[in-house]
Amino acid sequence: MLDWFKELSRMERKGFYGAFLGHAVDVFDFMIYSFLIPTLLTQWSMSKSAAGAIVTWTLVSSLVGAIGAGLLADRYGRVRVLRWTIVVFAVACFLCGMANSPEQLMIFRTIQGLGFGGESSLCMVLVTEMIRNPAHRGKYSGFTASSFSFGWGAAAIAYAITFNLFAPDIAWRVCFFLGILPALVVVYLRRNLEEPELFLRSRARQNGVSPAQSFMRVFRKPLMRKTVLCSLLSGGMLGAYYAIATWLPTFLKTERGLSVFGTSSYLTVTILGSFVGYVAGAYATDRWGRRLTYIVFAAGAFAMALAYMVIPVSNTSMLFLGFPLGVMMQGVFSGIGATISESYPNDVRATGYGVSYNVGRVIGSLFPLSVGWLSSNGTSLPLAIAMVAGVGYAMVILSAALLPETTGIELDETAGEGVTVHDDGRQPAPAGRLA
Repeated sequence: MLDWFKELSRMERKGFYGAFLGHAVDVFDFMIYSFLIPTLLTQWSMSKSAAGAIVTWTLVSSLVGAIGAGLLADRYGRVRVLRWTIVVFAVACFLCGMANSPEQLMIFRTIQGLGFGGESSLCMVLVTEMIRNPAHRGKYSGFTASSFSFGWGAAAIAYAITFNLFAPDIAWRVCFFLGILPALVVVYLRRNLEEPELFLRSRARQNGVSPAQSFMRVFRKPLMRKTVLCSLLSGGMLGAYYAIATWLPTFLKTERGLSVFGTSSYLTVTILGSFVGYVAGAYATDRWGRRLTYIVFAAGAFAMALAYMVIPVSNTSMLFLGFPLGVMMQGVFSGIGATISESYPNDVRATGYGVSYNVGRVIGSLFPLSVGWLSSNGTSLPLAIAMVAGVGYAMVILSAALLPETTGIELDETAGEGVTVHDDGRQPAPAGRLA
């Protein structure tokens, strides 16, 4: 199963390790807040709507950060800009631990979103451009995306240990402070990482194209349709995930009456399932194609969300249901890095990825806010989570059906629609015919 990984060059592996760890730290700093919501609701008498709004503003600012980082990365390089994005979100996470009100926390989380959006987008662009064999691009990007599970798991472990060692009014601050430490390690690991050859060739051919021209290009034909569909695709899967993951700790604690360790145990099962889902999706996206993988996993995730949130089952049954929920919920993400990267030509790939994925984040940011609003206005929390997640997975299925299949194409200069045209006029072999 890992023969493809053995084929990677030293620099491809170095890029994978740097992106994997960087994305994991990114996710830790973002997801730790979801574990702290129940404590902050009590500490500050904060409403659920306000708690959801903090997530929303973090994700809105991630769009600004991703667009800015993408424009800079298309002009000056992926690796250089990545170093600065991780510093921004790690320092902001540390500052969150010093907040004394919901308003201050919102400001620091908004700053964190600037770095978070840039880092998560650029690391996927970097790995998809570094891989030489397009037949393995889905696996390469999918395994990189699986770092989400490690970051999420690290946040769950940090939450459980910290709240066991400290009083709640101190523990939540310590959780935020921890975010800066692994980020420094990632900056060190990326110090000798080289730029992808695709980017270097593209930059040599840009001939003074301005950042404004690059930005507007993703909103003009023939790329505009892909920008809209990729935004809806990422928005649906992210929104459904945010609706579930943001409120899952609160659901387990307030609706199911679980303790800190009980909540962590249930989340651990779901997180283990999410890693399996990333791996399964990584192989499926190269074997089945991007489109079918999205549809199968999105439909499965919605079915599991209904079973987990709405169907009356015992806590023991819920423990086991968490594993397939994690598999389906995260498996849908495996191909997104490859799909968006394959939709844009080299000279605007980072910009296009930053726009599409993070417009999706902004769309997705409305989902946890919607759950908070519904649960504050008469709808039970589990039903609100299931309803909002269902809307997201419907968006995934619809946009996946409308997007062109890109499995197996070469990542080089495109002929406007994301299809490679080689120097001799040949086009790539159809998906499924690659060795």
